[in-house]
Amino acid sequence: MWAVLLLAAVLAFAVVRPRGLPEAAAAVPAAAIAVGGGLVPWAAARDEMVMLGPTVGFLAAILALAYLADRWGVFGYAGGLAARAARGSPTRLLTVVFGIAAAVTAVLSLDATVVLLTPVVFATAAAAGVRARPPVYACTHLANAGSLLLPVANLTNLLAFGATGLTFLGFAGMMALPWLAVLVVEYAVFRWFFAGDLATPARPQPVQPVPAPRFALVVLALTLAGFAAAEPMGVAPAWVAAGGAVVLAVPLVVRATDRRRTAWEVARSTNPLFCFFVFGLGVVVLALRRNGLDDLIATLTPRSADFLGLLAVAGLAALLANLVNNVPATLVLVPVVAHSPGLVLAALIGVNVGPNLTYVGSLATLLWRRILHARDEPPTASAFLRLGLATVPACLLAAVVALWVALKLSTVL
Repeated sequence: MWAVLLLAAVLAFAVVRPRGLPEAAAAVPAAAIAVGGGLVPWAAARDEMVMLGPTVGFLAAILALAYLADRWGVFGYAGGLAARAARGSPTRLLTVVFGIAAAVTAVLSLDATVVLLTPVVFATAAAAGVRARPPVYACTHLANAGSLLLPVANLTNLLAFGATGLTFLGFAGMMALPWLAVLVVEYAVFRWFFAGDLATPARPQPVQPVPAPRFALVVLALTLAGFAAAEPMGVAPAWVAAGGAVVLAVPLVVRATDRRRTAWEVARSTNPLFCFFVFGLGVVVLALRRNGLDDLIATLTPRSADFLGLLAVAGLAALLANLVNNVPATLVLVPVVAHSPGLVLAALIGVNVGPNLTYVGSLATLLWRRILHARDEPPTASAFLRLGLATVPACLLAAVVALWVALKLSTVL
């Protein structure tokens, strides 16, 4: 009971964030209470944090890499391309944003799509003279559902990657069909759901060409290639992301008039308080797991990776993500399904697609909501829920069918 209350308090604090306090302000004390109160032995809490270390290290590195890409003008360049490609058409703009958001999520993680691309999409929609709602909502939906493709696209993927037993490219190969299926379903539903916004005539403004940040684009491409090349050699993705961040950071710091301030801004972009939040959350979830949740989930989870088993695990993962957030859901589910790579991948479909149903499903959605409130354009809860009801069940079904096909093909090949 105490473990449930601790997790509820941490998640409620993360949603409300009273006085703008960071999520760690609740998660770290809650973890300390869990250990001090005997819910989790210190040795188990320490082992959990050691296990999370490489994942949190990657999170810090990829946040810095995304921030530096923004400083080099990558997102502004992408926005300029989208505005010109739209040519005054709301539908074309939505299509281009879908492509950009899917690519940014896959390479720079869902946080980059939410935090850095969303403001650019607002500006791009204004320049294109179209309503911003469809492409802005696309940012949060593709940040979650579009993160299926690569292990580095989502914290949930990184937490589960080792349990799949796949290589970096093997993971991408298995999830390519589910990823494409989700993108197709999301796009079709968006065209229907936002038909009124997309039918509104555009009033485009002149768009000034933005020069391509070639150096940054090359570094990002090499970093992505590095993820695939380094993994077979046992090099953690965090080191590759950190290397790319250093290459982008050094010229900015060297050329800055205030080098110390610029270096501090780069260091701060790793968001250490958010990293502490993940550590604290992991310990709190461990307390819940050790006090009955593991047994309950083990009872509910199918053992077979046939089609119905895959669908049941994806559905359970989606439900759990909307109840306790997708990161805790991943920490709970992965140990239960680790015996089957197919079930691990099905769980990832659930924890990545499912959060599009409610605000609390993923931390990225909470960040997106906060950005919209800061712009005085808060999302409508009813619209978000209705869009989620229209997309999530259909995307789960399409992705599981695609995963089942991919697993069958892998056994044949």
